[in-house]
Amino acid sequence: MTAAQSQQRAIEETPIAAGEEARFFRARRQHDLECLTARFRTHAYAPHSHDTFAIGVIEAGCEAYTVRGERHYARSGDVVLVNPGEVHDGAPLGAGYAYRMSYPDPALIQAIAADLAERRPGGTVHFAASRVPDPIIAARFAAAHRALEGRAGALEGDERMHLALAAIIARHAGVAPAAREGREGGPVARALAFLDGHYGEDVDLARLAAVAGLPRTRLIRAVRRETGLTPHAWLTDRRIRAARRRLAAGEPPAEVAAACGFCDQSHLNRAFKARLGVTPGAFRAG
Repeated sequence: MTAAQSQQRAIEETPIAAGEEARFFRARRQHDLECLTARFRTHAYAPHSHDTFAIGVIEAGCEAYTVRGERHYARSGDVVLVNPGEVHDGAPLGAGYAYRMSYPDPALIQAIAADLAERRPGGTVHFAASRVPDPIIAARFAAAHRALEGRAGALEGDERMHLALAAIIARHAGVAPAAREGREGGPVARALAFLDGHYGEDVDLARLAAVAGLPRTRLIRAVRRETGLTPHAWLTDRRIRAARRRLAAGEPPAEVAAACGFCDQSHLNRAFKARLGVTPGAFRAG
């Protein structure tokens, strides 16, 4: 049984009340990462455990839960960290809570830790604390979670969740990032050239890292250091430049969105207006 299935069964055994909601989804590229977003006012979990980690954030309200024999009260801005096999429960306190959870397979966490440190970490990754107040990382994780829920493009979803989990592992599992801050001109040039030549495709982070010949974490940092943009931001900028040329030539926005790698026309609209101040339709008409 997967983590999401066990969590779903726990919800089904105590049906959620009117006004409550729970949604499961899966991120295929992150080792089939299973995710949950929920809002509970009365629903309480019976004690249970997972074969995976449970990593998430509280977005509103307060959740009370017991793990390792200690009672915790997680509030907005807190990161919740449960190791595989740890028995825990969960219940709303007061008016309830809203949260976003992920259930990373240990292999995924180990892979991100190895990428972060650029070596195999000694032993398995373990979180010593079950709740940590960390609003900055909590916001980063929530944004990554939303991107995956909204079926973001491969590079955006990969980049956001990889960086969020890497930051959590570095800060709260004691895995130190590799101390390499030198110039990476050659690998960055290869990565950018690849994005420039494949902007219409749904490029993922693993493929881009292989082209550059760098670990994923170092690639993201190197591109940002060299250009001021992350790989996903560079790809979006490249797509907008291509879209601008096509729109100026009179192509319809829907066709431009498809040709330039955007999910749909509304995705193009948002990205285009954020950078040029007008919608693609208004730009084409002008």
